[in-house]
Amino acid sequence: MRKNLFLIALLLLPATVLGGELKPLTIDGCSVFPEGTFEHRSLWANCCIKHDIAYWQGGTCDERHQADKALKECVAKVGEPEIAKLMLAGVRVGGSPYLPTSYRWGYGWPYLRGYKELTEEEKSEIKKELVSLKRLLITIVEELEP
Repeated sequence: MRKNLFLIALLLLPATVLGGELKPLTIDGCSVFPEGTFEHRSLWANCCIKHDIAYWQGGTCDERHQADKALKECVAKVGEPEIAKLMLAGVRVGGSPYLPTSYRWGYGWPYLRGYKELTEEEKSEIKKELVSLKRLLITIVEELEP
């Protein structure tokens, strides 16, 4: 009984109390959705990668709506408007910041952060992580060149 009360209390703690450091960016593409068609297996993968970066950062509810709309528009631009609508429905249902998934809104922050405006310090931390990732990608590309 005490164990259950402790777990309930832990789940009810506001996200600001839990706080925490930004985890390194992870990208799983389109999560549990295909990244393209049978003919073009990565047709909209770049759309999902951009969406992953937005979800990793998190932020306000409005920012999530904007990220989801951008995903829909990106997939529609590659010629798949019906798939875009389906994906939008999926991320709206499955991307809630209150679900304990690896692809929830704000997954770069500790669980239960919810919708919260990013501070200037957090934005700086995000930028450092993205610049570091950019440097790594440039190094990898340079190493692949003959």
